[in-house]
Amino acid sequence: MTAERLIACHECDLLQREAPLTGESVLRCCRCGAELYRNHPDSLDRALAFTVTAIVLFVIGNAFPIVGLSVNGDLVETTLLGAVRVLYRDGMWPIAGLVFVTTFLMPLMQMSAMAYLLFPLWRRRLPYRPDIVFRVLHLARPWGMTEVLILGMLVALVKLAHIASVVPGVALWTFGALMLILAAASAAFDPHDLWQRIGGHYRAAPGPEELAEPAARTAMASGLMTCHDCGLLTKAAPHVHDASCPRCGAHLHERKPASIARTWAFLIAAMVLYIPANMLPVMNTSSLFGSAKDTIMSGVVYLWTSGSWPLAIIVFIASIAVPMLKIIAIMFLVISTQRRSLAMLQQRTRVYRVVELVGRWSMLDIYVITILVALVQFNALATIQAGPAAVAFGAVVVLTMFAAMSFDPRLIWDATEHDHG
Repeated sequence: MTAERLIACHECDLLQREAPLTGESVLRCCRCGAELYRNHPDSLDRALAFTVTAIVLFVIGNAFPIVGLSVNGDLVETTLLGAVRVLYRDGMWPIAGLVFVTTFLMPLMQMSAMAYLLFPLWRRRLPYRPDIVFRVLHLARPWGMTEVLILGMLVALVKLAHIASVVPGVALWTFGALMLILAAASAAFDPHDLWQRIGGHYRAAPGPEELAEPAARTAMASGLMTCHDCGLLTKAAPHVHDASCPRCGAHLHERKPASIARTWAFLIAAMVLYIPANMLPVMNTSSLFGSAKDTIMSGVVYLWTSGSWPLAIIVFIASIAVPMLKIIAIMFLVISTQRRSLAMLQQRTRVYRVVELVGRWSMLDIYVITILVALVQFNALATIQAGPAAVAFGAVVVLTMFAAMSFDPRLIWDATEHDHG
């Protein structure tokens, strides 16, 4: 095993060899099955083309109305930012901020960062301070939720169709295209290829004089640390808490600091808020026929009884089942890790991946409420306002995502190293 070819799995910390890849192939960890890196032919050209297209679609999508609602000749239309503004005006600034960050700010940061990194390389030049921009990209990626927004729009359209005539706007189709193009841009973007192109200006790999032949199976046991932002394997500094990645500048730690304690803190807060999120009204509707307060479950029942049972199932899974199952799954991971259990190591790692993957889809109901609140504003005829449960539910989604991010899956496998030692 040569020093230049070492790579550590970011989920189980196992040291292994890099291998040249051809075509659309993937290198996976031989112990836990995590994806180490993926080969993307023509990644630079494809990622840049998709990114530029996504930026154009993003501008159009935010400049035109998403959807309109027509009642007795009175047409109410809204843009994405207009919907955020209505929520803020109604005093729901936490929800307004959450929707703004996840549907506008973070996707914009992601696309801008990718364009900033890729365009100079396409011109055969080096981007200025790619380390900072790469960390911004790594920060923004998990919080951009365009695909969840699209599904939320579809659910809102079904509910609106029972109120008045729905007029789809230009932005509705634009955001649908943006979802596909942005996903293609993210899939084509290759961090491994990016740092190889940047080359010696920002170190692409540790030199042989820095890494000796590993004395143990894992990076930590061999005195090495992996950057979770750019993936660089480097020698642990004498003062571990002060270490930073020599390539992208991210803070380095052998394991995420206070991982178990922080995960428990976020998890307990999410469990406390899960109760009011499902018990209190998530939406208040006022009309000529009176007022009604809807919970998340009553919204599912409405979709089911109105004949939209596929959407009812989707909303039930995303808004009720997923948050509850995510809390149970993270609790299972933390408790089994604290007990240093050696059972089902690969299965527990897969559970962690699923938890990270599905967490964002719980935002579905928040986006449905956003569209409904923005459009159903007919004063004397009918108005819809977000209820207190919307704030609690948004907090549950964010807290469970923070809990999953705080948990270090390498702790699952540390028990095996102590057992062997």
